[in-house]
Amino acid sequence: MLRFWKDLKGHYRYAIFSAKASLKSEVASSYLNWIWWILEPFCFMLIYAFIFGTVFNAKEPHFGVFIFIGLTAWNFFSRCVTQSVKILRANKSIVTKVYIPKFVLLISRMFFNGYKMLFSLGIIVVMLVFYRIPVSINVIYIPLVFIVQCVFTFACMTFLMHYGVFIQDLQNVTDIVLRMLMYLSGIFYNLETRMPGRYGIILAKINPIALILTSYRKCLIYAQTPDLKWLVIWLLISVAFAALGMRIIYKNENSYVKVI
Repeated sequence: MLRFWKDLKGHYRYAIFSAKASLKSEVASSYLNWIWWILEPFCFMLIYAFIFGTVFNAKEPHFGVFIFIGLTAWNFFSRCVTQSVKILRANKSIVTKVYIPKFVLLISRMFFNGYKMLFSLGIIVVMLVFYRIPVSINVIYIPLVFIVQCVFTFACMTFLMHYGVFIQDLQNVTDIVLRMLMYLSGIFYNLETRMPGRYGIILAKINPIALILTSYRKCLIYAQTPDLKWLVIWLLISVAFAALGMRIIYKNENSYVKVI
């Protein structure tokens, strides 16, 4: 872990610069530029709100905010995970010519997607004001929820980056798993009330993504305290898996260059 912090301290500027360059490159040829970072999640929110709110008659209060919070957290996770699978091959011109700690590329992607997430958070604030949802003291737990989300996401990314170098079909498998996880995490419905019996409550705890989404909503919409015990449990689990993933990456750094 000491090597990790040393490498992070020495290369975090590269991660920030790379994220900024990618952001500028993404909107360079677009007429609306960064406005798409607002329009895309907002339009998807309207689509899902119509489908699940009107067609499937969902009864959640403030359903638009409910879905948008879920989509914002999910998009950050799914984009980071998807991009991590082939990140070394995508940066072949860099990793084969100069040495850079490979996990820095993952941090750069998290900065990239995190910056987009900030735009969605701004929309959430506007929606909270529009729907006149009162802000409670429970918003103080949002940083903890976000830390759990980031650490868990990073842990997943380390393993996917490593195995993505050696398994060509991992991208397809990841897409399928993410699609299944998307519908099992309660993005479009309240997992704790829609599942029969206590199954929803149990699933909302053992599924870290569902726990994170539910925690955000409790803090922002329902003025409730999130399940701190399970948040801490998943934080510790994520730290352990992130440390294991980093150990695997450091051990195989030289092999990556040969394979790609």
